[in-house]
Amino acid sequence: MSRRLSAGLSLLSAAVLPFAVGCTSDQTDATKTSEPATPSATTPAASPSPEQDSVKSPPELDDTETVAGRQGETRGGGAFEFSEGKKGDALIVAVRCQGKGEIKVSVKPMNVGFPLECVAGEASTTYNQVGVAGVEKKGTVSVLAPSTVRWSMTIGRGEPPEAQPPEPSGETE
Repeated sequence: MSRRLSAGLSLLSAAVLPFAVGCTSDQTDATKTSEPATPSATTPAASPSPEQDSVKSPPELDDTETVAGRQGETRGGGAFEFSEGKKGDALIVAVRCQGKGEIKVSVKPMNVGFPLECVAGEASTTYNQVGVAGVEKKGTVSVLAPSTVRWSMTIGRGEPPEAQPPEPSGETE
């Protein structure tokens, strides 16, 4: 099982809300992973390597996933297009950022968006997997970001994760 597959299982139903889908540590309706995989928090790798945590290089996908678009290091806001995929695949949005500030990622025409908090001095990578109607269409990713933030991104396609049963709340009736 891939490192993102196990952590990305609950994002499918939550991703339909524009800018309500998030990858911040205080939101529970979306799932993301960092390297190493850590649900509900963006953390940089324990020992950063130039290939893994450099914002200059867009994030890599698993061998089972295909690239639909890439954007190299960008400071501040920007936009780029990605190609169409096959019906039934999930859309993968992998973002690497560094610098103090929040960025807002918007994916059209799916009307999916999420904010990410970026940290000065640390490059962190976040993976989101979206499985809503229309993700097979070509589209555009737009990023709103302050000039203090550098980011790179990979858009990919892959098998949608299997449904994950809800976790018990720990409360008894």
